[in-house]
Amino acid sequence: MPLFFATCGPNQIMAISGCGINPYRLIRGGRAIIIPCFQKVQKMPLNVLTLNIQSPKAYTHHGVPIVVSGVAQVKINSQNEDMLRQACELFMGKKVDEIKNIALETMEAHQRSILATMTVEEIYQDRKKFAKSLFEVASADLITMGISVISYTLTDIRDDLDYLKSLGKRRTAEVKKDARIGEAEASRDSGIKTALADLARLEAKYENDIEISRQERDFKIKDETYNREIKTKVATSELAYDLQVAVTKQSIKEEEMAIKIKERSQEIKLEQEEILRQEKELESKVKLPAEATKYEMEKLAEANQQKVILQAEAAAEAIKLKGEAEAFAIEAKAKAEAEQMVKKADAWKEYQDAAVVDMFLETLPKVVAEVTRPVASSAKITMVSTGDGPIGIQKMTQEILGVVKDLPETMTDLTGVDITKTVKNQRQ
Repeated sequence: MPLFFATCGPNQIMAISGCGINPYRLIRGGRAIIIPCFQKVQKMPLNVLTLNIQSPKAYTHHGVPIVVSGVAQVKINSQNEDMLRQACELFMGKKVDEIKNIALETMEAHQRSILATMTVEEIYQDRKKFAKSLFEVASADLITMGISVISYTLTDIRDDLDYLKSLGKRRTAEVKKDARIGEAEASRDSGIKTALADLARLEAKYENDIEISRQERDFKIKDETYNREIKTKVATSELAYDLQVAVTKQSIKEEEMAIKIKERSQEIKLEQEEILRQEKELESKVKLPAEATKYEMEKLAEANQQKVILQAEAAAEAIKLKGEAEAFAIEAKAKAEAEQMVKKADAWKEYQDAAVVDMFLETLPKVVAEVTRPVASSAKITMVSTGDGPIGIQKMTQEILGVVKDLPETMTDLTGVDITKTVKNQRQ
């Protein structure tokens, strides 16, 4: 079965229903493929519809019959999906005139109902209020049909009983009466108003002079403000220029420094190549001849060494004999010293702690000398003393004696011998 395209313009909406579509599909300004005999296409216009609303012999709130004409612009609301589907269910497949008649009858009914709630004077004098009331009521009713009211305008009000003409005559008489009263009052108030006018003129002149002075003052203040802002901008611009110049100079210096570093790198490379060349030259001119000289001297030294060895062997024989004699003498001396040490050890064994004390007392002067050596070898000594007590050299002497005084306790910790106690025991 052949297929065909169904199209609709941008001012139309097309509804497709039938096989494969549940319940129906809407397309605004487009096209779709249709299966004949199984699917159905219906279109509905989305154009603006102009309604000429006539209300002949409509009775107002006071029962006055009048003829009212208005113009309304309505259209199918295609922006709201729910309203569009409601409109499709009500008007799909209908002609434009049928849709206009439905909207027109609704608007005429609402126009008559609004006329019945207002007087002729209210309608004639406040047309905007009447149009607004009708617009709101009709919009609330038509929106349930999917139709939006774009605008409503009251174009004409007339009657067959000359009611409006009578209103005009009464208003004309009232105006004439007010004119006569106004003329009398104007004559009466002429002098007062003239005086008041002169007073107002003078007040206006003074106020004008004051305003001119105020304007001149404001102008001067604004002029000073603008001048200050201009000077500030100029100063800022000059500072920015100076800053940019400084940045540019810094960039130039950095570039110059980079060039100098590169040149220095090239110089170092050349110097390194020169050093290698000089090393090779020294190797050829100095090192090789030096090695030859070294070899010659080594050979001479070996010959001299052999000579010295022979001489030494001869001298060694003589020294051997001398050494044997000296060894005999040393042996005898060592035996004597050994015997003395044995005797001294026996004495220490006998005296025990007293011997240790004796050695400590012999060594004490040497320790004191070592303690005082840094002070004796100093070229200059600066002393700072706080609080009470001795100062100057007396303070230094006291500190050195304090070190010496702590030596017995240190000796006791090292040897386990109480020096002070041992000395007291010896005295007893």
